[in-house]
Amino acid sequence: MIDGDVLGAALHRAIAEGERALETGDVPVGAVVLDAGGGVLGTGRNEREATGDPTAHAEVLALRSAARTRGEWRLGGCTLVVTLEPCTMCAGAAVLSRVDRVVYGARDAKAGAAGSVWDLVRDPRLNHRPEVIPPDLVPEEIADGCSDLLSRFFALRRIR
Repeated sequence: MIDGDVLGAALHRAIAEGERALETGDVPVGAVVLDAGGGVLGTGRNEREATGDPTAHAEVLALRSAARTRGEWRLGGCTLVVTLEPCTMCAGAAVLSRVDRVVYGARDAKAGAAGSVWDLVRDPRLNHRPEVIPPDLVPEEIADGCSDLLSRFFALRRIR
């Protein structure tokens, strides 16, 4: 298991990635993939608006980046750290990439697939089930930072 300080730093980096998504009008979600020692293998932020690609979610882009860095698609021993609970597509990508764990800072009550609406990543019918570290196991100030970033974004969208 990766040290809590390393996970906290990774969540801060994911928040910074999410903030960069704001520049293109994308939902501010950021993700980081850590290797077994806590080193960063890949990062990503939502880029659907920026690229017109419906699969350009932060998690998918971070997993792709990590696979390129590692030189293979199997990401065993790795941790996916993301600001928002993965959707079904991203949860599926985490399972298929064989990451050991998924850490997220904010629940998604509408589309979360790591325990909130669905629990795809821990479905016993799958051949790989990553460990899940939800927001209640993340330091409160970091989880609050993840939620606040999204709340600010959607509050601004409602004003327009």
